[in-house]
Amino acid sequence: MPASGSSIFTDADGYQASLRDLLDLLVHRPRAFHARLTWVELLHLHLLHAEEAASRLAYVTLPQERVCVVFPARRDSLLITGGTELPFGAIMFHNPGSRFHQRTTAACHWGCISLSAESLRYFSRTIAGWELAPPSASQVLRPRSTALQRLLRLHATARRIAETSQRRITNAEVVRAVEQDLIWALITCLTTAEKETGTPQAGISIQLEALLESHPYRPLLTKDVCDALGIPEQTLRAICARVLGMSPSRYQRLRRLKLVRIELKRATVDVARVMKRYGFPSLHRFVAEYWDAYGEVPPIPARDESGR
Repeated sequence: MPASGSSIFTDADGYQASLRDLLDLLVHRPRAFHARLTWVELLHLHLLHAEEAASRLAYVTLPQERVCVVFPARRDSLLITGGTELPFGAIMFHNPGSRFHQRTTAACHWGCISLSAESLRYFSRTIAGWELAPPSASQVLRPRSTALQRLLRLHATARRIAETSQRRITNAEVVRAVEQDLIWALITCLTTAEKETGTPQAGISIQLEALLESHPYRPLLTKDVCDALGIPEQTLRAICARVLGMSPSRYQRLRRLKLVRIELKRATVDVARVMKRYGFPSLHRFVAEYWDAYGEVPPIPARDESGR
Protein backbone atom coordinates (compact mmCIF):
# COMPACT_ATOMS: atom_id res chain seq x y z
CA MET A 1 0.00 0.00 0.00
CA PRO A 2 1.42 3.46 -0.89
CA ALA A 3 2.68 5.45 2.07
CA SER A 4 4.80 8.50 2.83
CA GLY A 5 6.29 10.54 5.62
CA SER A 6 8.54 13.49 6.40
CA SER A 7 10.62 14.21 9.50
CA ILE A 8 12.83 17.07 10.65
CA PHE A 9 15.91 16.24 12.71
CA THR A 10 17.74 18.76 14.90
CA ASP A 11 20.79 16.53 15.35
CA ALA A 12 22.66 13.76 13.61
CA ASP A 13 21.64 11.06 16.09
CA GLY A 14 17.96 11.09 15.15
CA TYR A 15 18.80 11.31 11.46
CA GLN A 16 21.16 8.35 11.81
CA ALA A 17 18.49 6.33 13.60
CA SER A 18 16.03 6.89 10.76
CA LEU A 19 18.59 5.73 8.17
CA ARG A 20 20.34 3.01 10.17
CA ASP A 21 19.85 0.38 7.44
CA LEU A 22 21.13 2.70 4.71
CA LEU A 23 23.74 5.16 6.01
CA ASP A 24 26.30 4.88 8.79
CA LEU A 25 27.10 8.55 9.42
CA LEU A 26 30.11 10.49 10.63
CA VAL A 27 29.21 14.16 10.96
CA HIS A 28 32.02 16.73 10.90
CA ARG A 29 30.19 19.55 12.71
CA PRO A 30 27.43 18.01 14.85
CA ARG A 31 26.23 21.34 16.24
CA ALA A 32 25.65 22.65 12.73
CA PHE A 33 23.98 19.50 11.47
CA HIS A 34 20.23 19.24 11.04
CA ALA A 35 18.24 17.56 8.32
CA ARG A 36 14.87 16.84 6.81
CA LEU A 37 14.07 13.42 5.40
CA THR A 38 11.06 12.69 3.21
CA TRP A 39 10.12 9.26 1.90
CA VAL A 40 7.42 8.00 -0.45
CA GLU A 41 6.62 4.36 -1.13
CA LEU A 42 4.58 3.83 -4.29
CA LEU A 43 3.54 0.53 -5.83
CA HIS A 44 6.83 -0.04 -7.68
CA LEU A 45 9.07 2.89 -6.75
CA HIS A 46 10.51 4.00 -3.42
CA LEU A 47 11.53 7.66 -3.23
CA LEU A 48 13.79 9.42 -0.75
CA HIS A 49 14.71 13.08 -0.44
CA ALA A 50 17.20 14.42 2.10
CA GLU A 51 18.09 17.99 3.03
CA GLU A 52 21.30 18.10 5.10
CA ALA A 53 22.57 21.35 6.60
CA ALA A 54 26.25 20.44 7.01
CA SER A 55 28.94 18.19 5.59
CA ARG A 56 29.15 14.53 6.56
CA LEU A 57 30.65 11.17 5.62
CA ALA A 58 28.58 8.00 5.30
CA TYR A 59 29.23 4.34 4.71
CA VAL A 60 26.31 3.28 2.53
CA THR A 61 24.79 -0.19 2.28
CA LEU A 62 22.09 -0.41 -0.37
CA PRO A 63 19.27 -3.01 -0.28
CA GLN A 64 20.12 -6.36 -1.84
CA GLU A 65 16.79 -6.62 -3.65
CA ARG A 66 16.58 -3.15 -5.22
CA VAL A 67 18.32 -1.04 -7.85
CA CYS A 68 18.99 2.54 -6.71
CA VAL A 69 19.49 5.80 -8.59
CA VAL A 70 20.98 8.64 -6.50
CA PHE A 71 21.36 12.28 -7.55
CA PRO A 72 22.01 15.77 -6.20
CA ALA A 73 18.65 17.55 -6.02
CA ARG A 74 19.89 21.15 -6.22
CA ARG A 75 22.45 23.00 -8.30
CA ASP A 76 24.57 23.87 -5.25
CA SER A 77 24.71 20.24 -4.05
CA LEU A 78 27.59 17.83 -4.60
CA LEU A 79 27.94 14.18 -3.62
CA ILE A 80 31.33 12.43 -3.61
CA THR A 81 30.88 8.69 -3.98
CA GLY A 82 33.87 6.38 -3.83
CA GLY A 83 36.08 9.39 -4.49
CA THR A 84 34.14 10.35 -7.64
CA GLU A 85 32.31 13.68 -7.70
CA LEU A 86 28.63 13.59 -8.57
CA PRO A 87 27.54 17.16 -9.39
CA PHE A 88 24.08 18.41 -10.19
CA GLY A 89 23.15 17.14 -13.66
CA ALA A 90 24.58 13.65 -13.13
CA ILE A 91 23.07 10.55 -11.53
CA MET A 92 24.63 7.47 -9.93
CA PHE A 93 23.20 4.13 -11.08
CA HIS A 94 23.90 1.61 -8.31
CA ASN A 95 23.79 -2.16 -8.43
CA PRO A 96 21.74 -3.99 -5.77
CA GLY A 97 23.55 -4.47 -2.47
CA SER A 98 26.25 -1.98 -3.39
CA ARG A 99 28.49 -0.66 -0.60
CA PHE A 100 30.50 2.53 -0.77
CA HIS A 101 31.58 5.66 1.07
CA GLN A 102 29.69 8.82 0.23
CA ARG A 103 30.57 12.27 1.52
CA THR A 104 29.59 15.89 1.19
CA THR A 105 31.67 19.02 1.72
CA ALA A 106 28.83 21.40 2.55
CA ALA A 107 25.06 21.49 2.92
CA CYS A 108 23.47 19.12 0.43
CA HIS A 109 20.09 18.14 -0.99
CA TRP A 110 19.97 14.71 -2.58
CA GLY A 111 17.39 12.24 -3.80
CA CYS A 112 17.09 8.53 -4.40
CA ILE A 113 14.73 6.37 -6.46
CA SER A 114 14.75 2.61 -6.12
CA LEU A 115 12.89 -0.28 -7.73
CA SER A 116 13.30 -4.02 -8.06
CA ALA A 117 15.52 -5.48 -10.76
CA GLU A 118 12.49 -7.23 -12.23
CA SER A 119 10.60 -3.94 -12.46
CA LEU A 120 13.61 -2.27 -14.08
CA ARG A 121 13.76 -4.94 -16.78
CA TYR A 122 10.00 -4.90 -17.39
CA PHE A 123 9.60 -1.12 -17.60
CA SER A 124 12.70 -0.62 -19.78
CA ARG A 125 11.45 -3.30 -22.18
CA THR A 126 8.02 -1.66 -22.30
CA ILE A 127 9.19 1.95 -22.61
CA ALA A 128 12.54 1.75 -24.43
CA GLY A 129 12.01 -1.49 -26.33
CA TRP A 130 14.99 -3.26 -24.79
CA GLU A 131 15.73 -4.79 -21.42
CA LEU A 132 17.95 -2.79 -19.07
CA ALA A 133 19.72 -4.93 -16.49
CA PRO A 134 21.11 -3.63 -13.18
CA PRO A 135 24.75 -2.57 -13.53
CA SER A 136 27.47 -4.90 -12.27
CA ALA A 137 29.08 -1.89 -10.56
CA SER A 138 28.00 1.67 -9.80
CA GLN A 139 27.94 3.96 -12.84
CA VAL A 140 27.96 7.73 -13.26
CA LEU A 141 25.46 8.74 -15.96
CA ARG A 142 24.75 12.07 -17.65
CA PRO A 143 21.11 12.09 -18.77
CA ARG A 144 19.86 14.53 -21.35
CA SER A 145 19.00 17.84 -19.73
CA THR A 146 15.29 17.73 -20.57
CA ALA A 147 14.95 14.14 -19.32
CA LEU A 148 16.70 14.88 -16.04
CA GLN A 149 14.73 18.07 -15.46
CA ARG A 150 11.51 16.12 -15.87
CA LEU A 151 12.68 13.44 -13.43
CA LEU A 152 13.74 16.01 -10.83
CA ARG A 153 10.48 17.92 -11.21
CA LEU A 154 8.37 14.80 -10.72
CA HIS A 155 10.50 13.67 -7.78
CA ALA A 156 10.06 17.11 -6.18
CA THR A 157 6.30 16.96 -6.78
CA ALA A 158 6.03 13.61 -4.99
CA ARG A 159 8.14 15.02 -2.14
CA ARG A 160 5.90 18.06 -1.75
CA ILE A 161 2.81 15.86 -1.67
CA ALA A 162 4.38 13.79 1.12
CA GLU A 163 5.32 16.90 3.08
CA THR A 164 2.08 18.86 2.68
CA SER A 165 -0.76 16.50 1.78
CA GLN A 166 -0.04 12.91 2.74
CA ARG A 167 -3.65 11.85 2.18
CA ARG A 168 -3.15 12.29 -1.57
CA ILE A 169 -0.57 9.46 -1.53
CA THR A 170 -3.34 7.06 -0.52
CA ASN A 171 -5.49 8.21 -3.44
CA ALA A 172 -5.24 5.47 -6.08
CA GLU A 173 -5.59 7.84 -9.04
CA VAL A 174 -2.94 10.24 -7.74
CA VAL A 175 -0.53 7.41 -6.99
CA ARG A 176 -1.03 5.83 -10.41
CA ALA A 177 -0.48 9.11 -12.24
CA VAL A 178 2.57 10.14 -10.21
CA GLU A 179 4.22 6.74 -10.46
CA GLN A 180 3.59 6.29 -14.19
CA ASP A 181 5.15 9.66 -14.94
CA LEU A 182 8.12 8.92 -12.65
CA ILE A 183 8.72 5.51 -14.20
CA TRP A 184 8.68 6.96 -17.69
CA ALA A 185 11.10 9.76 -16.71
CA LEU A 186 13.43 7.39 -14.85
CA ILE A 187 13.66 4.83 -17.65
CA THR A 188 14.19 7.60 -20.21
CA CYS A 189 17.09 8.97 -18.15
CA LEU A 190 18.70 5.56 -17.72
CA THR A 191 18.35 4.39 -21.32
CA THR A 192 19.42 7.60 -23.06
CA ALA A 193 22.15 8.85 -20.70
CA GLU A 194 25.85 8.95 -21.50
CA LYS A 195 28.08 6.90 -19.24
CA GLU A 196 30.95 8.90 -17.77
CA THR A 197 34.46 7.71 -17.15
CA GLY A 198 35.74 7.81 -13.61
CA THR A 199 33.33 5.25 -12.22
CA PRO A 200 33.81 4.97 -8.42
CA GLN A 201 36.47 2.48 -7.38
CA ALA A 202 35.35 1.46 -3.91
CA GLY A 203 37.43 -1.69 -3.50
CA ILE A 204 40.21 -0.53 -1.16
CA SER A 205 37.95 1.66 1.00
CA ILE A 206 35.48 -1.20 1.41
CA GLN A 207 38.33 -3.50 2.41
CA LEU A 208 39.43 -0.88 4.92
CA GLU A 209 35.91 -0.70 6.34
CA ALA A 210 35.77 -4.48 6.72
CA LEU A 211 39.18 -4.49 8.43
CA LEU A 212 38.12 -1.82 10.92
CA GLU A 213 34.83 -3.62 11.59
CA SER A 214 36.80 -6.76 12.47
CA HIS A 215 38.85 -4.73 14.99
CA PRO A 216 36.26 -2.36 16.51
CA TYR A 217 38.17 -1.81 19.76
CA ARG A 218 41.85 -1.84 18.81
CA PRO A 219 43.39 1.16 17.05
CA LEU A 220 45.37 -0.08 14.06
CA LEU A 221 48.64 1.52 13.03
CA THR A 222 48.71 2.76 9.46
CA LYS A 223 51.51 0.28 8.77
CA ASP A 224 49.35 -2.60 10.03
CA VAL A 225 46.47 -1.47 7.83
CA CYS A 226 48.75 -1.30 4.79
CA ASP A 227 50.15 -4.76 5.50
CA ALA A 228 46.66 -6.21 5.89
CA LEU A 229 45.45 -4.63 2.66
CA GLY A 230 48.66 -5.25 0.76
CA ILE A 231 49.14 -1.66 -0.40
CA PRO A 232 51.82 1.02 0.17
CA GLU A 233 51.18 3.69 2.79
CA GLN A 234 51.19 6.42 0.14
CA THR A 235 48.42 4.62 -1.74
CA LEU A 236 46.31 4.21 1.40
CA ARG A 237 46.64 7.88 2.32
CA ALA A 238 45.76 8.99 -1.21
CA ILE A 239 42.66 6.77 -1.29
CA CYS A 240 41.50 7.92 2.15
CA ALA A 241 41.97 11.57 1.21
CA ARG A 242 39.96 11.12 -1.99
CA VAL A 243 37.24 8.77 -0.71
CA LEU A 244 36.93 9.69 2.99
CA GLY A 245 38.22 13.26 2.92
CA MET A 246 40.59 12.55 5.82
CA SER A 247 43.57 10.46 6.88
CA PRO A 248 43.13 6.77 7.84
CA SER A 249 44.10 7.49 11.45
CA ARG A 250 41.54 10.29 11.81
CA TYR A 251 38.86 8.10 10.28
CA GLN A 252 39.63 5.38 12.83
CA ARG A 253 39.41 7.85 15.72
CA LEU A 254 36.07 9.23 14.58
CA ARG A 255 34.65 5.71 14.14
CA ARG A 256 35.75 4.67 17.64
CA LEU A 257 34.49 7.91 19.18
CA LYS A 258 31.09 7.28 17.62
CA LEU A 259 30.98 3.74 19.06
CA VAL A 260 31.97 5.07 22.49
CA ARG A 261 29.30 7.78 22.22
CA ILE A 262 26.65 5.15 21.55
CA GLU A 263 27.67 3.14 24.61
CA LEU A 264 27.95 6.16 26.90
CA LYS A 265 24.34 7.09 26.15
CA ARG A 266 23.10 3.92 27.75
CA ALA A 267 21.60 4.16 31.22
CA THR A 268 24.31 2.22 33.05
CA VAL A 269 27.84 1.87 31.80
CA ASP A 270 31.31 1.50 33.23
CA VAL A 271 32.92 4.55 31.63
CA ALA A 272 36.51 3.62 32.37
CA ARG A 273 35.97 0.14 30.98
CA VAL A 274 34.34 1.44 27.79
CA MET A 275 37.16 3.95 27.21
CA LYS A 276 39.83 1.33 27.74
CA ARG A 277 38.08 -1.16 25.44
CA TYR A 278 38.06 1.35 22.59
CA GLY A 279 41.68 2.34 23.06
CA PHE A 280 41.34 5.60 25.04
CA PRO A 281 43.54 5.08 28.13
CA SER A 282 43.57 8.75 29.21
CA LEU A 283 40.36 10.41 30.38
CA HIS A 284 41.62 13.91 29.69
CA ARG A 285 42.74 13.03 26.17
CA PHE A 286 39.44 11.26 25.52
CA VAL A 287 37.43 14.30 26.67
CA ALA A 288 39.55 16.55 24.44
CA GLU A 289 39.08 14.32 21.38
CA TYR A 290 35.36 13.96 22.09
CA TRP A 291 34.99 17.74 22.37
CA ASP A 292 36.90 18.22 19.12
CA ALA A 293 34.64 15.73 17.33
CA TYR A 294 31.23 16.61 18.82
CA GLY A 295 31.62 20.07 20.28
CA GLU A 296 30.40 18.92 23.69
CA VAL A 297 31.59 17.19 26.85
CA PRO A 298 30.99 13.42 26.76
CA PRO A 299 28.02 12.18 28.83
CA ILE A 300 30.02 10.70 31.73
CA PRO A 301 29.20 10.86 35.45
CA ALA A 302 30.88 13.60 37.54
CA ARG A 303 32.84 11.09 39.59
CA ASP A 304 34.54 9.83 36.44
CA GLU A 305 35.44 13.35 35.36
CA SER A 306 37.23 13.85 38.68
CA GLY A 307 39.05 10.56 38.28
CA ARG A 308 37.29 8.75 41.13
